[in-house]
Amino acid sequence: MTLPLPQAGPADEGVEAAGVDSFVAALEAAPQIEPHSLMLLRHGRVVAQGWWAPYAEHRPHLLYSVSKSFTGTAVAFAVQEGLLGLDDTVLSRFPELDDEVTDPRSRSMKVRHLAAMASGHQDETIERAMVAGSGDLVRGFLTLPPDHDPGSVFAYNQPCTYTLAAMVQRASGGSLTQYLRPRLFDPLGITDVGWQRGPGGAELGFSGLHATTDAVARLGLLHLQDGRWQGEQLLPEGWVEQATRVHVATPNQAGADWQQGYGFQFWRSRHGYRADGAYGQFCVVLPELDVVLATTAATEDMQAILDAAWQHLLPAMHDEPLTGAVAAAADRTLATRLAGLRLPVVTDVQPQPAPGRVWSGRRADVGGQGPLERVEITRGDEGWVMELTDSVASYRVRLGTGDWVVTEPLDPDGAVVPLATSGGWSDDDVLHVDVVFLETPHRLRVSWTGAGGSPATQRWLTTPLHAGRISQLHSPRVPV
Repeated sequence: MTLPLPQAGPADEGVEAAGVDSFVAALEAAPQIEPHSLMLLRHGRVVAQGWWAPYAEHRPHLLYSVSKSFTGTAVAFAVQEGLLGLDDTVLSRFPELDDEVTDPRSRSMKVRHLAAMASGHQDETIERAMVAGSGDLVRGFLTLPPDHDPGSVFAYNQPCTYTLAAMVQRASGGSLTQYLRPRLFDPLGITDVGWQRGPGGAELGFSGLHATTDAVARLGLLHLQDGRWQGEQLLPEGWVEQATRVHVATPNQAGADWQQGYGFQFWRSRHGYRADGAYGQFCVVLPELDVVLATTAATEDMQAILDAAWQHLLPAMHDEPLTGAVAAAADRTLATRLAGLRLPVVTDVQPQPAPGRVWSGRRADVGGQGPLERVEITRGDEGWVMELTDSVASYRVRLGTGDWVVTEPLDPDGAVVPLATSGGWSDDDVLHVDVVFLETPHRLRVSWTGAGGSPATQRWLTTPLHAGRISQLHSPRVPV
């Protein structure tokens, strides 16, 4: 049984609850941000946490490139155990490619260069590498000559991390999840994880990890504690300092917090350092304040989340506990707010179509950008039910009218696809439905006109980076 992280009131740890409340309010007020969860730790204790329903504490969430920092942690263990050396050449780990990799820069690339996103390539290579390697990403990456000497320039380059992951998996003889289970996941109390795999069957490493917000917070706390957990030194001594200092400058990145330099699979920030993933997945560590902030979200403006944290959370941190009636009242106010977090439902709609409008039994093809090919709606004893069909399978889900309704249909392999819906009919007889895939940051918006024969339309609010079908929009299940 996993023990929860220690908890305390914000005031007890010198945190002004009003500042946390203002941070939450800023996230909710920003039209470009859909917050899903947050956990704030001070002095090793959880002082604030909340999930915006229908997202929930127990569900894993697709972390996108926060995955890189877990992969970097796997590299730390591999170095500690002698499976890898930071100064090993990458090619030495793939000797079967020795005859193909002829460029001197490619041959000189070291493990440390990949960890620092400093392979010498001047931009992202994943698409070119997939083509060059005929689907073998490591082969394609190593046969693409770098533009500069390894270690000299930064490029956020997915094959760097994929190749790191491939080295760990090859050296250990198992998957990343299997390697990290006894070394990281079990000691930290991280249970429910899943990692998406690439075309060759290996876990991606650079993305694709699904884990709870609690797991993200635990990774941050491990690093805040210099790799120690409950009195045991898990990571090599000195690794955290090495992994979180600047190894390569990042002056050409967009956003102030992306221009602070890059470590080993961690970004430096204007304050502290962080792991981050597309659409607002963050693990922010502030050693000077003894703070960890973990968030999940759906936004294309990730800088806005960090700006809000710097504006509202930093001034809320104090060296001593806060006492008195005002602090106690603020703690209670924040606790009430966090307990009631909910995403807005679809508005300006009615729970039933207008009188005389017959919708039960309707079906339509679906156009636009998204996985759906066909939708059908029926009215039964349990209310309105929709059938969502993609290129592979159909999923029967309840329609939430006036609230979010969670349904857990099975994909063709028998795995649960948790999703929530909210919707209804507008005055012009159009059915509007939002479908939230609860183990991802993604929401699909469907509009279906009542005019006979008209197709429905769909669009992503944030577009999945790896998924093309509904069956790919959940955490891969692996044994605990």
